[in-house]
Amino acid sequence: MSKPKTLSHLRAGVIGTGFIGPVHIEALKRLGVQVTAICGSTKNAQATAEKWGIPEVYGDYDYESMFRSPNVDVVHITSPNKVHVVQSLAALKAGKHVVCEKPLGMNSKETGRLVKAAAKSNRVFAVNYMCRFFPGVLQMREMVKRGDLGQIIHVQGHFFQDWLLQQTDYNWRLLASEGGKLRAVGDIGTHWIDAVSFVLGAKVESVFATLETFHKTRLRPKGEVQTFAKADPKTMVRYKVDTEDFASILLKFGKAKHRYVDGVHANASISQVAAGWKCSLAAGIYGTEGSVQWDLQHPNEIIVGRRDEPNQILQRGTAGFMEDVANFTDYPGGHPEGFPDSHKMHYRAVYEHIASGKRTPLLFATAEDGHHEVRLCEAILKSNEHQRWINV
Repeated sequence: MSKPKTLSHLRAGVIGTGFIGPVHIEALKRLGVQVTAICGSTKNAQATAEKWGIPEVYGDYDYESMFRSPNVDVVHITSPNKVHVVQSLAALKAGKHVVCEKPLGMNSKETGRLVKAAAKSNRVFAVNYMCRFFPGVLQMREMVKRGDLGQIIHVQGHFFQDWLLQQTDYNWRLLASEGGKLRAVGDIGTHWIDAVSFVLGAKVESVFATLETFHKTRLRPKGEVQTFAKADPKTMVRYKVDTEDFASILLKFGKAKHRYVDGVHANASISQVAAGWKCSLAAGIYGTEGSVQWDLQHPNEIIVGRRDEPNQILQRGTAGFMEDVANFTDYPGGHPEGFPDSHKMHYRAVYEHIASGKRTPLLFATAEDGHHEVRLCEAILKSNEHQRWINV
């Protein structure tokens, strides 16, 4: 396969038509990438193709036929977690580049196989930890690496949502058989951990975790339901919940390549039953010379704290919050960029890496990063079971 020199020459095929699949499609189209194929259930794939003007439709989840298409260079995998690895392996075998939703797989044994396959293939493989590409997160990373905050002492934060607050709220992610044994942590907690790891330039080495399930039983619809959709309680059946609603996690990070991070401690609260919080990934980085705080629900601002000087609120696109993130912010200050833009910026980084023959900076999460996150989730499960620190 030749290496196209511009993003508009690259062609994408997307597996999945639920909540996140169209998010990928919209972001790719905004970049000028051609979306040439869609795969899913026959009904949903056809409807998605008609809505977005996608020429090739692969119904009945026939992803193998899509992989044989000469009109697909990059595969985006937005299907349920349990099929991520098998679809990723098949895409690599077909010579495709891959962008896979997180988590990378259901266990580290299967993701370890995928790491080896990705390395052997020489294709670009990215895991969709797109929170790295909010300008606020990129800005914090540069501040830490440059030493603006001094030696980093500790990190604190949360990822709170409320979309599973009610007993009647349902999604396939609630089922361990579909999404994995960790739900709140696996679905959103890993976004927090990956973003903080990216900011610090260091990986988590050990964890101490407590997991809790408030709704021991829930009600589910008899048929399929889309993410965030509501069902009629009268048509629902009771089932036992085997995943967590919220968690408290202590983490210890290793040493970064720069000198400002070494053995940093962090604490994170994760919840999908936090009333009033729709999508709040908040992180505070605290150092000897200052601190910086950011929240996804207010993505265009960061708060810089000093002990002996006035605190500052920096706005994206203005002095102090512009130069370090120039390639990953498109609009002037005061013109908000948020969740859809983080996807666009992530795919820009991935597709520029492909188009350049891997000569651009490797900022996105790789198969190795995705594998580490799965190992981390396994350590969190073990820590909760034994109530002690566990090495990753």
